[in-house]
Amino acid sequence: MSLGIIYNSPLWLFYTSSEPFDRLSQFKGKRIAMGPAGSGTRSAAEKILAKAGVNSENAVFMPLAGTAAGEALHDGQVDAVWIIGAPDGAAIHAMLVDPGVRLMNFPNAEAFTIIFPEFVRLVLPRGVIDIDRNIPPTDVPLVGTVTKVLVRSDLHPEIVQLLLQTMVKAHGGRGVFQQANEFPNGNDTEYPVAPAAIDFYKNGPSFMQRHLPLWLSVHAQRAIAVLVTAIAIGFPLVRLLPLAYNWVARRRLFYWYAKLKALEASFDADPKDMHLVESRAEIERIEHAVSHISIPLTFSDQVYNLRSHIDIVRCKIAARNNAPGRVAAE
Repeated sequence: MSLGIIYNSPLWLFYTSSEPFDRLSQFKGKRIAMGPAGSGTRSAAEKILAKAGVNSENAVFMPLAGTAAGEALHDGQVDAVWIIGAPDGAAIHAMLVDPGVRLMNFPNAEAFTIIFPEFVRLVLPRGVIDIDRNIPPTDVPLVGTVTKVLVRSDLHPEIVQLLLQTMVKAHGGRGVFQQANEFPNGNDTEYPVAPAAIDFYKNGPSFMQRHLPLWLSVHAQRAIAVLVTAIAIGFPLVRLLPLAYNWVARRRLFYWYAKLKALEASFDADPKDMHLVESRAEIERIEHAVSHISIPLTFSDQVYNLRSHIDIVRCKIAARNNAPGRVAAE
């Protein structure tokens, strides 16, 4: 994944000629140093030259690069040099200030960016190389490539954040081909930008990343994550605890309601009062148990309701016990 673009790299085409070239087709038949086969410089040079009909069949492409290519141009071993790099690089700066070397300008640079979207149009400002000698004497339009940072998609987000902060420090300043704070940026259209990089470009580094070292920031974020998870789980449980407590308390009362209901049902199903003595003992047992239940004050009304219902059943048992027929039988 991409962490964004960090700078633009101009493509320089230097040549030695008594007359300036204004068309790329004029390089047919020339010896052109453009780096080894497979290099980025050679790939870009071949793309651009091909649009003017210049190829390895009508020109000599030589695998020289860097300082070796500059020296070969100075010594007359090659006619032109393609090179990528910053203007303050040793080889490029030497060719820029060499009065015997010309820099090819690209007035149609915008067209190349349309044909090849991976290219960008750049302008080398007048006098930026040597303001006293006015090098270059005019603004020079150039074609350039974008330089980006790519990482594995599984790279830890904290490492990504450190890389991004370093990229800002290294590439966020003013340059020949960029404004201050123009780079780095997340405008990469070729590769997907990492989510951590998108957040960084949108919001900047977090408070902990700005003020804490990496090891402490990681532990702090883990602690916060654990705390948030604990709150997310614990808050519903805290709300459920009173409900659970109320359910337990009511269940204790319902247990004795069930006993009382069963006693009343068995009593009503015994018209001959065969188990009247057992019923009297059971109602007293229920009364004794309920009177010793430890329960919150909020349930006091339900306890008294239960005891009043116990009295109702006791009265029914007492009425049956004091019935005339029952006294006579006794």
